[in-house]
Amino acid sequence: MSQHIQMTVNDQQVGPVEVPEGLKMIEFLHEYLNLTGTKFGCGAGVCHACTVIVEGKNGVSEVVRTCISGVERFADKKVRTVEGHAKRNSEGEITELTPVQMAFLEHFSFQCGWCTSGFINETTALMERLAKAPVAAADVEQVIEEALKEHICRCTGYVKYYQGVKDLILNTKGLTY
Repeated sequence: MSQHIQMTVNDQQVGPVEVPEGLKMIEFLHEYLNLTGTKFGCGAGVCHACTVIVEGKNGVSEVVRTCISGVERFADKKVRTVEGHAKRNSEGEITELTPVQMAFLEHFSFQCGWCTSGFINETTALMERLAKAPVAAADVEQVIEEALKEHICRCTGYVKYYQGVKDLILNTKGLTY
């Protein structure tokens, strides 16, 4: 059995595309769109390496795990993968990284990089939420812990990711009061 799916991925219209029923979104990204930056980690939705951002119609983004979500969940939605963050020129070359990507580079937050796409997407969604609803500077560490606590990194012990996010939030105007 198959189904036709269409969505917007990284500002590009996709579909309608015929896909098998039950196809996981991570497989769709890898096999149909050749977007392999979203990583398959545990396959059970536990590690969060596979997260992408789904832009809500109300302007609020949510992070969704693709290894446990069927592609049909994303039908007619706007999806951002890790490949959709940096600015590119007409040849597709990266010309500018986002503040989140720069913060992680500056803090050397990753080692193997397997979990990085999930951390980038989660932190990007967090930054977007904070732009709409700033938090007290004293609560930043708690907010970061709540946002990132389910992401698993087997290399760094999380300290560098958390420090990068903390510095970014505290140094971005309008996210705290």
